[in-house]
Amino acid sequence: MGLSTTASGAHGGCDVADIITDTTLVTVDARHSVHHGAGIAIADGRIAAIGTSGEILDRFPHTSRIDGRGKVIMPGLANTHAHLYLTIARGLFEDYPTHAHPPYDDVNRPPIPRLSREERSIMAQLGALEALRSGTTFVLDDTLNAEDYVADLVPSGLRIMFAERTWDRARARVSQQGAFEQDPAVGAATLARSEALYRQWHGAARGRISVGVSAWGPDTCSPEHLKRLRALQERLGVPATIHLNQAWGEVAAVKRHRNLLPSEYLHSVGFLSDRLIAAHCRCMTADEEQVLGQAGVVVAFNSCMAARRGLSPNIAALEQHGCRITIGTDNMAYDMVEAMRTAMFMERVRRHAGGDRPTGDEALTWATANGYRAMGVPDGGALIVGNRADLIMIDAVRPHLVPTTRFVSAFVHQGQASDVVGVMVDGEWLMRDGRVLSMDESFIVREAERIGHARWAERFAELDGAGFLPGFAPRPPSP
Repeated sequence: MGLSTTASGAHGGCDVADIITDTTLVTVDARHSVHHGAGIAIADGRIAAIGTSGEILDRFPHTSRIDGRGKVIMPGLANTHAHLYLTIARGLFEDYPTHAHPPYDDVNRPPIPRLSREERSIMAQLGALEALRSGTTFVLDDTLNAEDYVADLVPSGLRIMFAERTWDRARARVSQQGAFEQDPAVGAATLARSEALYRQWHGAARGRISVGVSAWGPDTCSPEHLKRLRALQERLGVPATIHLNQAWGEVAAVKRHRNLLPSEYLHSVGFLSDRLIAAHCRCMTADEEQVLGQAGVVVAFNSCMAARRGLSPNIAALEQHGCRITIGTDNMAYDMVEAMRTAMFMERVRRHAGGDRPTGDEALTWATANGYRAMGVPDGGALIVGNRADLIMIDAVRPHLVPTTRFVSAFVHQGQASDVVGVMVDGEWLMRDGRVLSMDESFIVREAERIGHARWAERFAELDGAGFLPGFAPRPPSP
């Protein structure tokens, strides 16, 4: 491996902040290259050079050096579908039946408690904290009223795309059956919030904060609304996202309202594109998979949620037809290490193809380079000279990871979030030696615990316990 540098690095014109030596680099480049005994130099928020440790030390002799022995450096993970504030429902919603299968009656689970702006912010910060600790450096937060907490997440240092959800169906809910009652006022208000969020926050924090657009789902949006949102996306030049084919109830509703399947409906109004991130895609026909592929749609494979719901997308067919596969976590949990592994396992079970596909390298690419590209950052998600310095450091000397003979496979199969001991975004360390530097971890965890118990205790009392599963034990606030 010869030394490679940026043009400025080759001429000594960059300010090198850190070099990491004597380490293993998992690049996630086109050849899935892994370099041993390697070094990497970080300058001006980007990867300035990659080479042997000796080459890096010779090239940058007076730069702060980090000993990478026993560590592996990888690109940061990219989560393309999350709802950060829904940590409030952790441990409560995972075991209820869902709208995913017929019949499509309402699920008798308690509604999420009412939260103040400050409380929603704490719960979103809790999600971001878990994401950071599991090696996530980029996350797409599909949310409501993002303005409540964007400012509070900026100091986390994470790269975040916020997408304010829009729709125009009256009294909309997931897998809602019955007639489609269009409410233009709701559509106009949600579109206005989306554009306002873009105007205020897109490009903030030196570009770490971006804003996309979001349609709730094909069963909650009229053709007119989808066309307006698509026009807004084009005007702003940002990615879009939507929940698509996530439940058979959604499929039934769209067929009734539009006489089309969900993906066909989106195609008919011109909403599909290679800048659309479609979450789930697990209840669809082979023809729909081909429709998405022909448009180059990005699929956010929410593998852990797929496992919980007992419904998983046909990733092999979607990828073969032309879709780019990425990984999301969806609700309640934001551990991308677990989501990456579950994606590989779920797809191996579904394929019945000998248990060797997809490979660990493929799953890692879904979780890194593909996610960055889908969210509009093609120069991230891979350790390549000139790319953004968004990377993670893994302690490889763990009982479940050694011997480190094929580290990517070992990490995708057996890795844990706690193996991540360092996280860097734009050349800035957000976590070092297992300690979070950019967020007040103890305060966030303490406050989230207090808020969760207090608000769920109120909801439990309001409903006299109706709809709560066994084992629910909220502690009401002390007098």
